[in-house]
Amino acid sequence: MAKQIYTKYKMAKYLRKEALPTALCPGCGGGTVLNAFANAIDQLKIDPRDLVVVSGIGCSAWIASPYFLADTLHTTHGRAIAFATGVKVGLPDKKVVVISGDGDLAGIGGNHLIHAARRNIDITVILVNNFIYGMTGGQVAPTTPFGAITTTTPYRNIEHPLNISETVASAGASYVARWTTFHVYQLIESIKKALSVKGFSLVEVVSQCPVQFGRRNKMKTPAEMLRWFSKNSVPLSKAKNMSPEELEGKIIIGEFVNREKPEFAEELNKLIDEVAQHYALGGEDAD
Repeated sequence: MAKQIYTKYKMAKYLRKEALPTALCPGCGGGTVLNAFANAIDQLKIDPRDLVVVSGIGCSAWIASPYFLADTLHTTHGRAIAFATGVKVGLPDKKVVVISGDGDLAGIGGNHLIHAARRNIDITVILVNNFIYGMTGGQVAPTTPFGAITTTTPYRNIEHPLNISETVASAGASYVARWTTFHVYQLIESIKKALSVKGFSLVEVVSQCPVQFGRRNKMKTPAEMLRWFSKNSVPLSKAKNMSPEELEGKIIIGEFVNREKPEFAEELNKLIDEVAQHYALGGEDAD
């Protein structure tokens, strides 16, 4: 059955056949994210040989490694963006993409996320936000909604969640968007834009985790979580005219920022050339 599905799948050429079927739980949104990424790559006609896809630790880190057929780095917990920064500076002609989860990128690796956006280095981050540390047992994460139940907040979560997209936008990223796994076509279009922008780009994907989050929060099936995404999502244009009380518990979707700014790796190479030329011409600090 799995072989038959693989043969009929239009994006099969981008997958490592020997790694299938995936280790993702039934109903996990990771497959939707992988499909959206493959479609974006296909529509942009990006050669996978020109890609380097980096991931960290967690369920969402498995989306790219081992399943996507390209050069992939499966790195340490929270350090995917740090590794990706090194790849981009060392191999500036490569299209560098990070795919990992909210716990990995916004929790353990939150500092790297903020400062990569501030530097505006040309990498694309697809951050899968399922509100939870899924692989390690369903613990509370920086993105867990206020009042939600997790294994480490069995009565309710009393912390307010981090707004990832707004944080990254305010840090200085060139492109930031948020969608859910219900909004597949919009997600594909935003990934295409993120891959085409020069500078740091983030696509936050709010995704279902029916096993670790849904079943503890009165949504026992993936379909229930997708219906919840549909019902609770508010377009950014509409949200601007709503009060904080009206937006309580809502998922604001859309493009938060799309702008042109100087890119870190290009500025670094310019500086290297300027300093080299200065010394070559016998600058005052030359030996």
